[in-house]
Amino acid sequence: MQSRTFSVLPRSVGLVFLAPAALFITTFLLFPLVWVIIISFTNTALTGPGAANPTFVGFTNYTRLFMPARWLRPGEFGNALRNTLLFVLGSAILGQVPLGLSIALAFHRRKGLLREAVFSVATIAWILPGVAVAFAWIAFLDRDFGTLNTVLGFLGIPRIDWYFAYPLYSIIFFNIWRGTAFSMLLFSAALGNIPPSFWETADVLGASAWQRFQHIVLPLIRPSIFTALILVTLWTFNVFTPYLITGGGPLFRSETVAMYTYRIAFKFFEFGRGAAIAVIMMTINFALATGYLLMQKRRKA
Repeated sequence: MQSRTFSVLPRSVGLVFLAPAALFITTFLLFPLVWVIIISFTNTALTGPGAANPTFVGFTNYTRLFMPARWLRPGEFGNALRNTLLFVLGSAILGQVPLGLSIALAFHRRKGLLREAVFSVATIAWILPGVAVAFAWIAFLDRDFGTLNTVLGFLGIPRIDWYFAYPLYSIIFFNIWRGTAFSMLLFSAALGNIPPSFWETADVLGASAWQRFQHIVLPLIRPSIFTALILVTLWTFNVFTPYLITGGGPLFRSETVAMYTYRIAFKFFEFGRGAAIAVIMMTINFALATGYLLMQKRRKA
């Protein structure tokens, strides 16, 4: 038998192959991150003194965001953060994840036209461009000519100005409708990995739907639930598409942190303050992801 010899490439050759990826990561990830952190400690702006000669201002941009006297005023950071927490709670944690799991459970082990139609509609809502979906919802919720108010009118219910009376609920329902497909597909795949013998045993023992969920489904798809919570929460916290529907109004009642960052940085052109908000958002995202991962690791242990 002939022996084969394998030559090991020099380390320098390996570094050459890694160089493009390292350059890409440095240019588009590390450098913007460091740059945002640096300018968050300056008064950099597009107009005024900060445009011609930016100066170091220390933690002024950060302390200004957390001033107790103006913390929860409309248009301030505290108000935007509160709206964001409500938006994430209603849209992601109480909306997309439970609804996606419910749809996946309802159509698990079933085939037919209804299942394909539901999955197709949910997936299309998820993959369509955000601008197109946002304008469709603007037409859907319009007070005078919207589809929803037209249906309510046939039922004898007075027309509702959704954008004025319930702006935060409007973008919550919009985001649930748009983002549920991800959780649905994730849980459908997780349920498909459950061995058929588990279901057959449950059928033989006469287990109820709740007993199947409690003793079969929940223990086996728990990692998928944590994955969905992590990803959906982070995506919802940073989503900007609802701005196209309400613009953060009226009177900042639907303004989230992402909208607040846009307004400060790209409407008022205060890049230093905008960078400080972005750093806080990154810190919150990191804390959320770390918390979920620690909870998952503790449950596994």
